[in-house]
Amino acid sequence: MNHFKTKKSNRIELLPGDLDQKITQIEQYFSHTEDLNIQKLVCSDQACALFYIDALVNIELIQSTVIKPMLASCEKGIEQSLTSVEVRKSSDLVLVGQCLLEGYCIIVTETDSDAIMLPAAQTHSRSIQEPTGEQVIKGPHDGFVESLNTNLYLLRHRMKNPKMKVKYFKLGHVTNTKVAMVYMDNIANSKIVAECEKRLCAIDLDYLYTASNLDEMLEEHPLSPFPQTLQTERPDRAVSYLMEGKIMIFVDGNPSVLILPITFFSFYQSSDDYNSRWITGSFFRFIRLISFIMAICLPAIYIATVTYHSEVLPIGILYSVKVSLTYVPLPPILEAFFMQIILELLKEAAIRLPTSISQTIGIVGGLVIGTAVVQAQLVSNTMIVIIGLTAIASFVTPINEFGTSLRILGFPMMIAAALFGFFGIAIMLMLVFIHLCKIEILGVPYFAPFGPFQGKENMKDIFLRLPIWAVNKTPWKSSLKQTVFGRWKRQ
Repeated sequence: MNHFKTKKSNRIELLPGDLDQKITQIEQYFSHTEDLNIQKLVCSDQACALFYIDALVNIELIQSTVIKPMLASCEKGIEQSLTSVEVRKSSDLVLVGQCLLEGYCIIVTETDSDAIMLPAAQTHSRSIQEPTGEQVIKGPHDGFVESLNTNLYLLRHRMKNPKMKVKYFKLGHVTNTKVAMVYMDNIANSKIVAECEKRLCAIDLDYLYTASNLDEMLEEHPLSPFPQTLQTERPDRAVSYLMEGKIMIFVDGNPSVLILPITFFSFYQSSDDYNSRWITGSFFRFIRLISFIMAICLPAIYIATVTYHSEVLPIGILYSVKVSLTYVPLPPILEAFFMQIILELLKEAAIRLPTSISQTIGIVGGLVIGTAVVQAQLVSNTMIVIIGLTAIASFVTPINEFGTSLRILGFPMMIAAALFGFFGIAIMLMLVFIHLCKIEILGVPYFAPFGPFQGKENMKDIFLRLPIWAVNKTPWKSSLKQTVFGRWKRQ
């Protein structure tokens, strides 16, 4: 399905002349909703009507900056009496309606065909706090919230640079959701920025609720198990990606920001890596990268070893494994599937239930159910250990969505191991890495700097977190610089 279509702009002119006709036209445009407040006033012997939506405006602000000045300055015109900083005028009913829905108050007169629009929005947002899904040991503990203006403030507070550029879009024919694209004008690749802007402008949607909805519209490989945009709620992490030339997309009403184009190794980088000494950060990053292979291969290796290649085990370990499998009625592949599904059920239950109950579910699932299935001889002791290590390896990933993708990849890997042993695992790993090398996001290779290989200059922040003085501060100083669409050349 093609989600990218050419948009048609609709314009409806306000009726000239009689004030009552204009009031009726605006009421009909809003389907005679009862929260559209209309007040008739007289200023300078001129009749006018004031419109605003109760839930979206600050009534006290309207009283102090609009109504009182208009009634007090009878000798002046309406525009001269207003004390609001921002005054807009338009005769387009669609634009007037959008402004009303954004918290503006509208003044319509008999003589003037243009409506006067003044900002009076009421703001309600939760306090800034650390995101629960991306907590760090060291570093800042603030996070994005649902307010777009607050999120841009958190960026501007850290990035006091005039080259940080913001572009606004309206997406969703019904919801008219405000979207902001943010990038560093002197760092980001202009061709990538133009391509991203083109795709945003061409998106044809009736509604846009969350950043994940926009993620699905922008991804180029919808059948890929790997996420193709990185979502974060941490301002410090977002600023670091700005300095790498990435593009950020904010959706009003959502605390997550989309970052693109992104690479595979970005999902294994954590804010703690850069808030700790480089040796500590490098150690934990290396552990995370090892967890990638463990998360997708560990159950498959166990199945292949027990089914086809038991000779690779030492005699002592082989004897222990065989004894634990003696009275288990299920083959290893069904054991692994059964335990993986149980693990996902427990994880979902812990997420959906209240915090106090979810902790109980974790204890019951980890201890009671695990012990019970072993004593009932439905699953072997070794399989419990393998599934536990696999779960831990997938949870190590800083981005939860990527860890879920790894657990999903584990199922076809287990099937291949049950059918062909170690050979099946090798084939599946080959297909996974071929797929990683094939994906491109806005023309940028997903598996960069390995697919294609881009030289040692771009390897500095992949496996190890080198000291700050050992790496370039900003991408434009690098001897290798991306052009676009998967092509890389030396400056």
